[in-house]
Amino acid sequence: MIVKIVEKDDEYYKIADLVELLKKSNKIDESGAIFTFEGFVRGNEEGLIVDKLILTTPDKEKTENELKLISESVKSKFKVFEVAIVHFIGEFYTGDTLFLVAVLGPHRNETLDALKDVIERTKFDLEFKKEEISNTGTKIIMAGG
Repeated sequence: MIVKIVEKDDEYYKIADLVELLKKSNKIDESGAIFTFEGFVRGNEEGLIVDKLILTTPDKEKTENELKLISESVKSKFKVFEVAIVHFIGEFYTGDTLFLVAVLGPHRNETLDALKDVIERTKFDLEFKKEEISNTGTKIIMAGG
């Protein structure tokens, strides 16, 4: 299964790639749900107009390993079969994809709960630095870690 941190221009993935991968799982016959999430750059928010967003992590390998641990933990906790995650780093513009998640599970409730858990844990537990360049200047946001 794919769980990785990707430099934006090094590899390209879309949500359909993750779904296709999950459907090749040997657990597909026991499955009843795939839930997906695509996070992307928002251009406007409360008077803020974002020109560009730069997302980095101080240790790509460490962050990727932590992402894999989140994936394994979620699979165990929610009893889902597969979790596929791609988190991009680099320079982004409005509408650019930052984060993809797809979860394969036996039923909708636990599969949706697993998806939500991956999203929240990735946002708050992993160490990312976000530089938001906008009409009001540059704002630096440190997350997780």
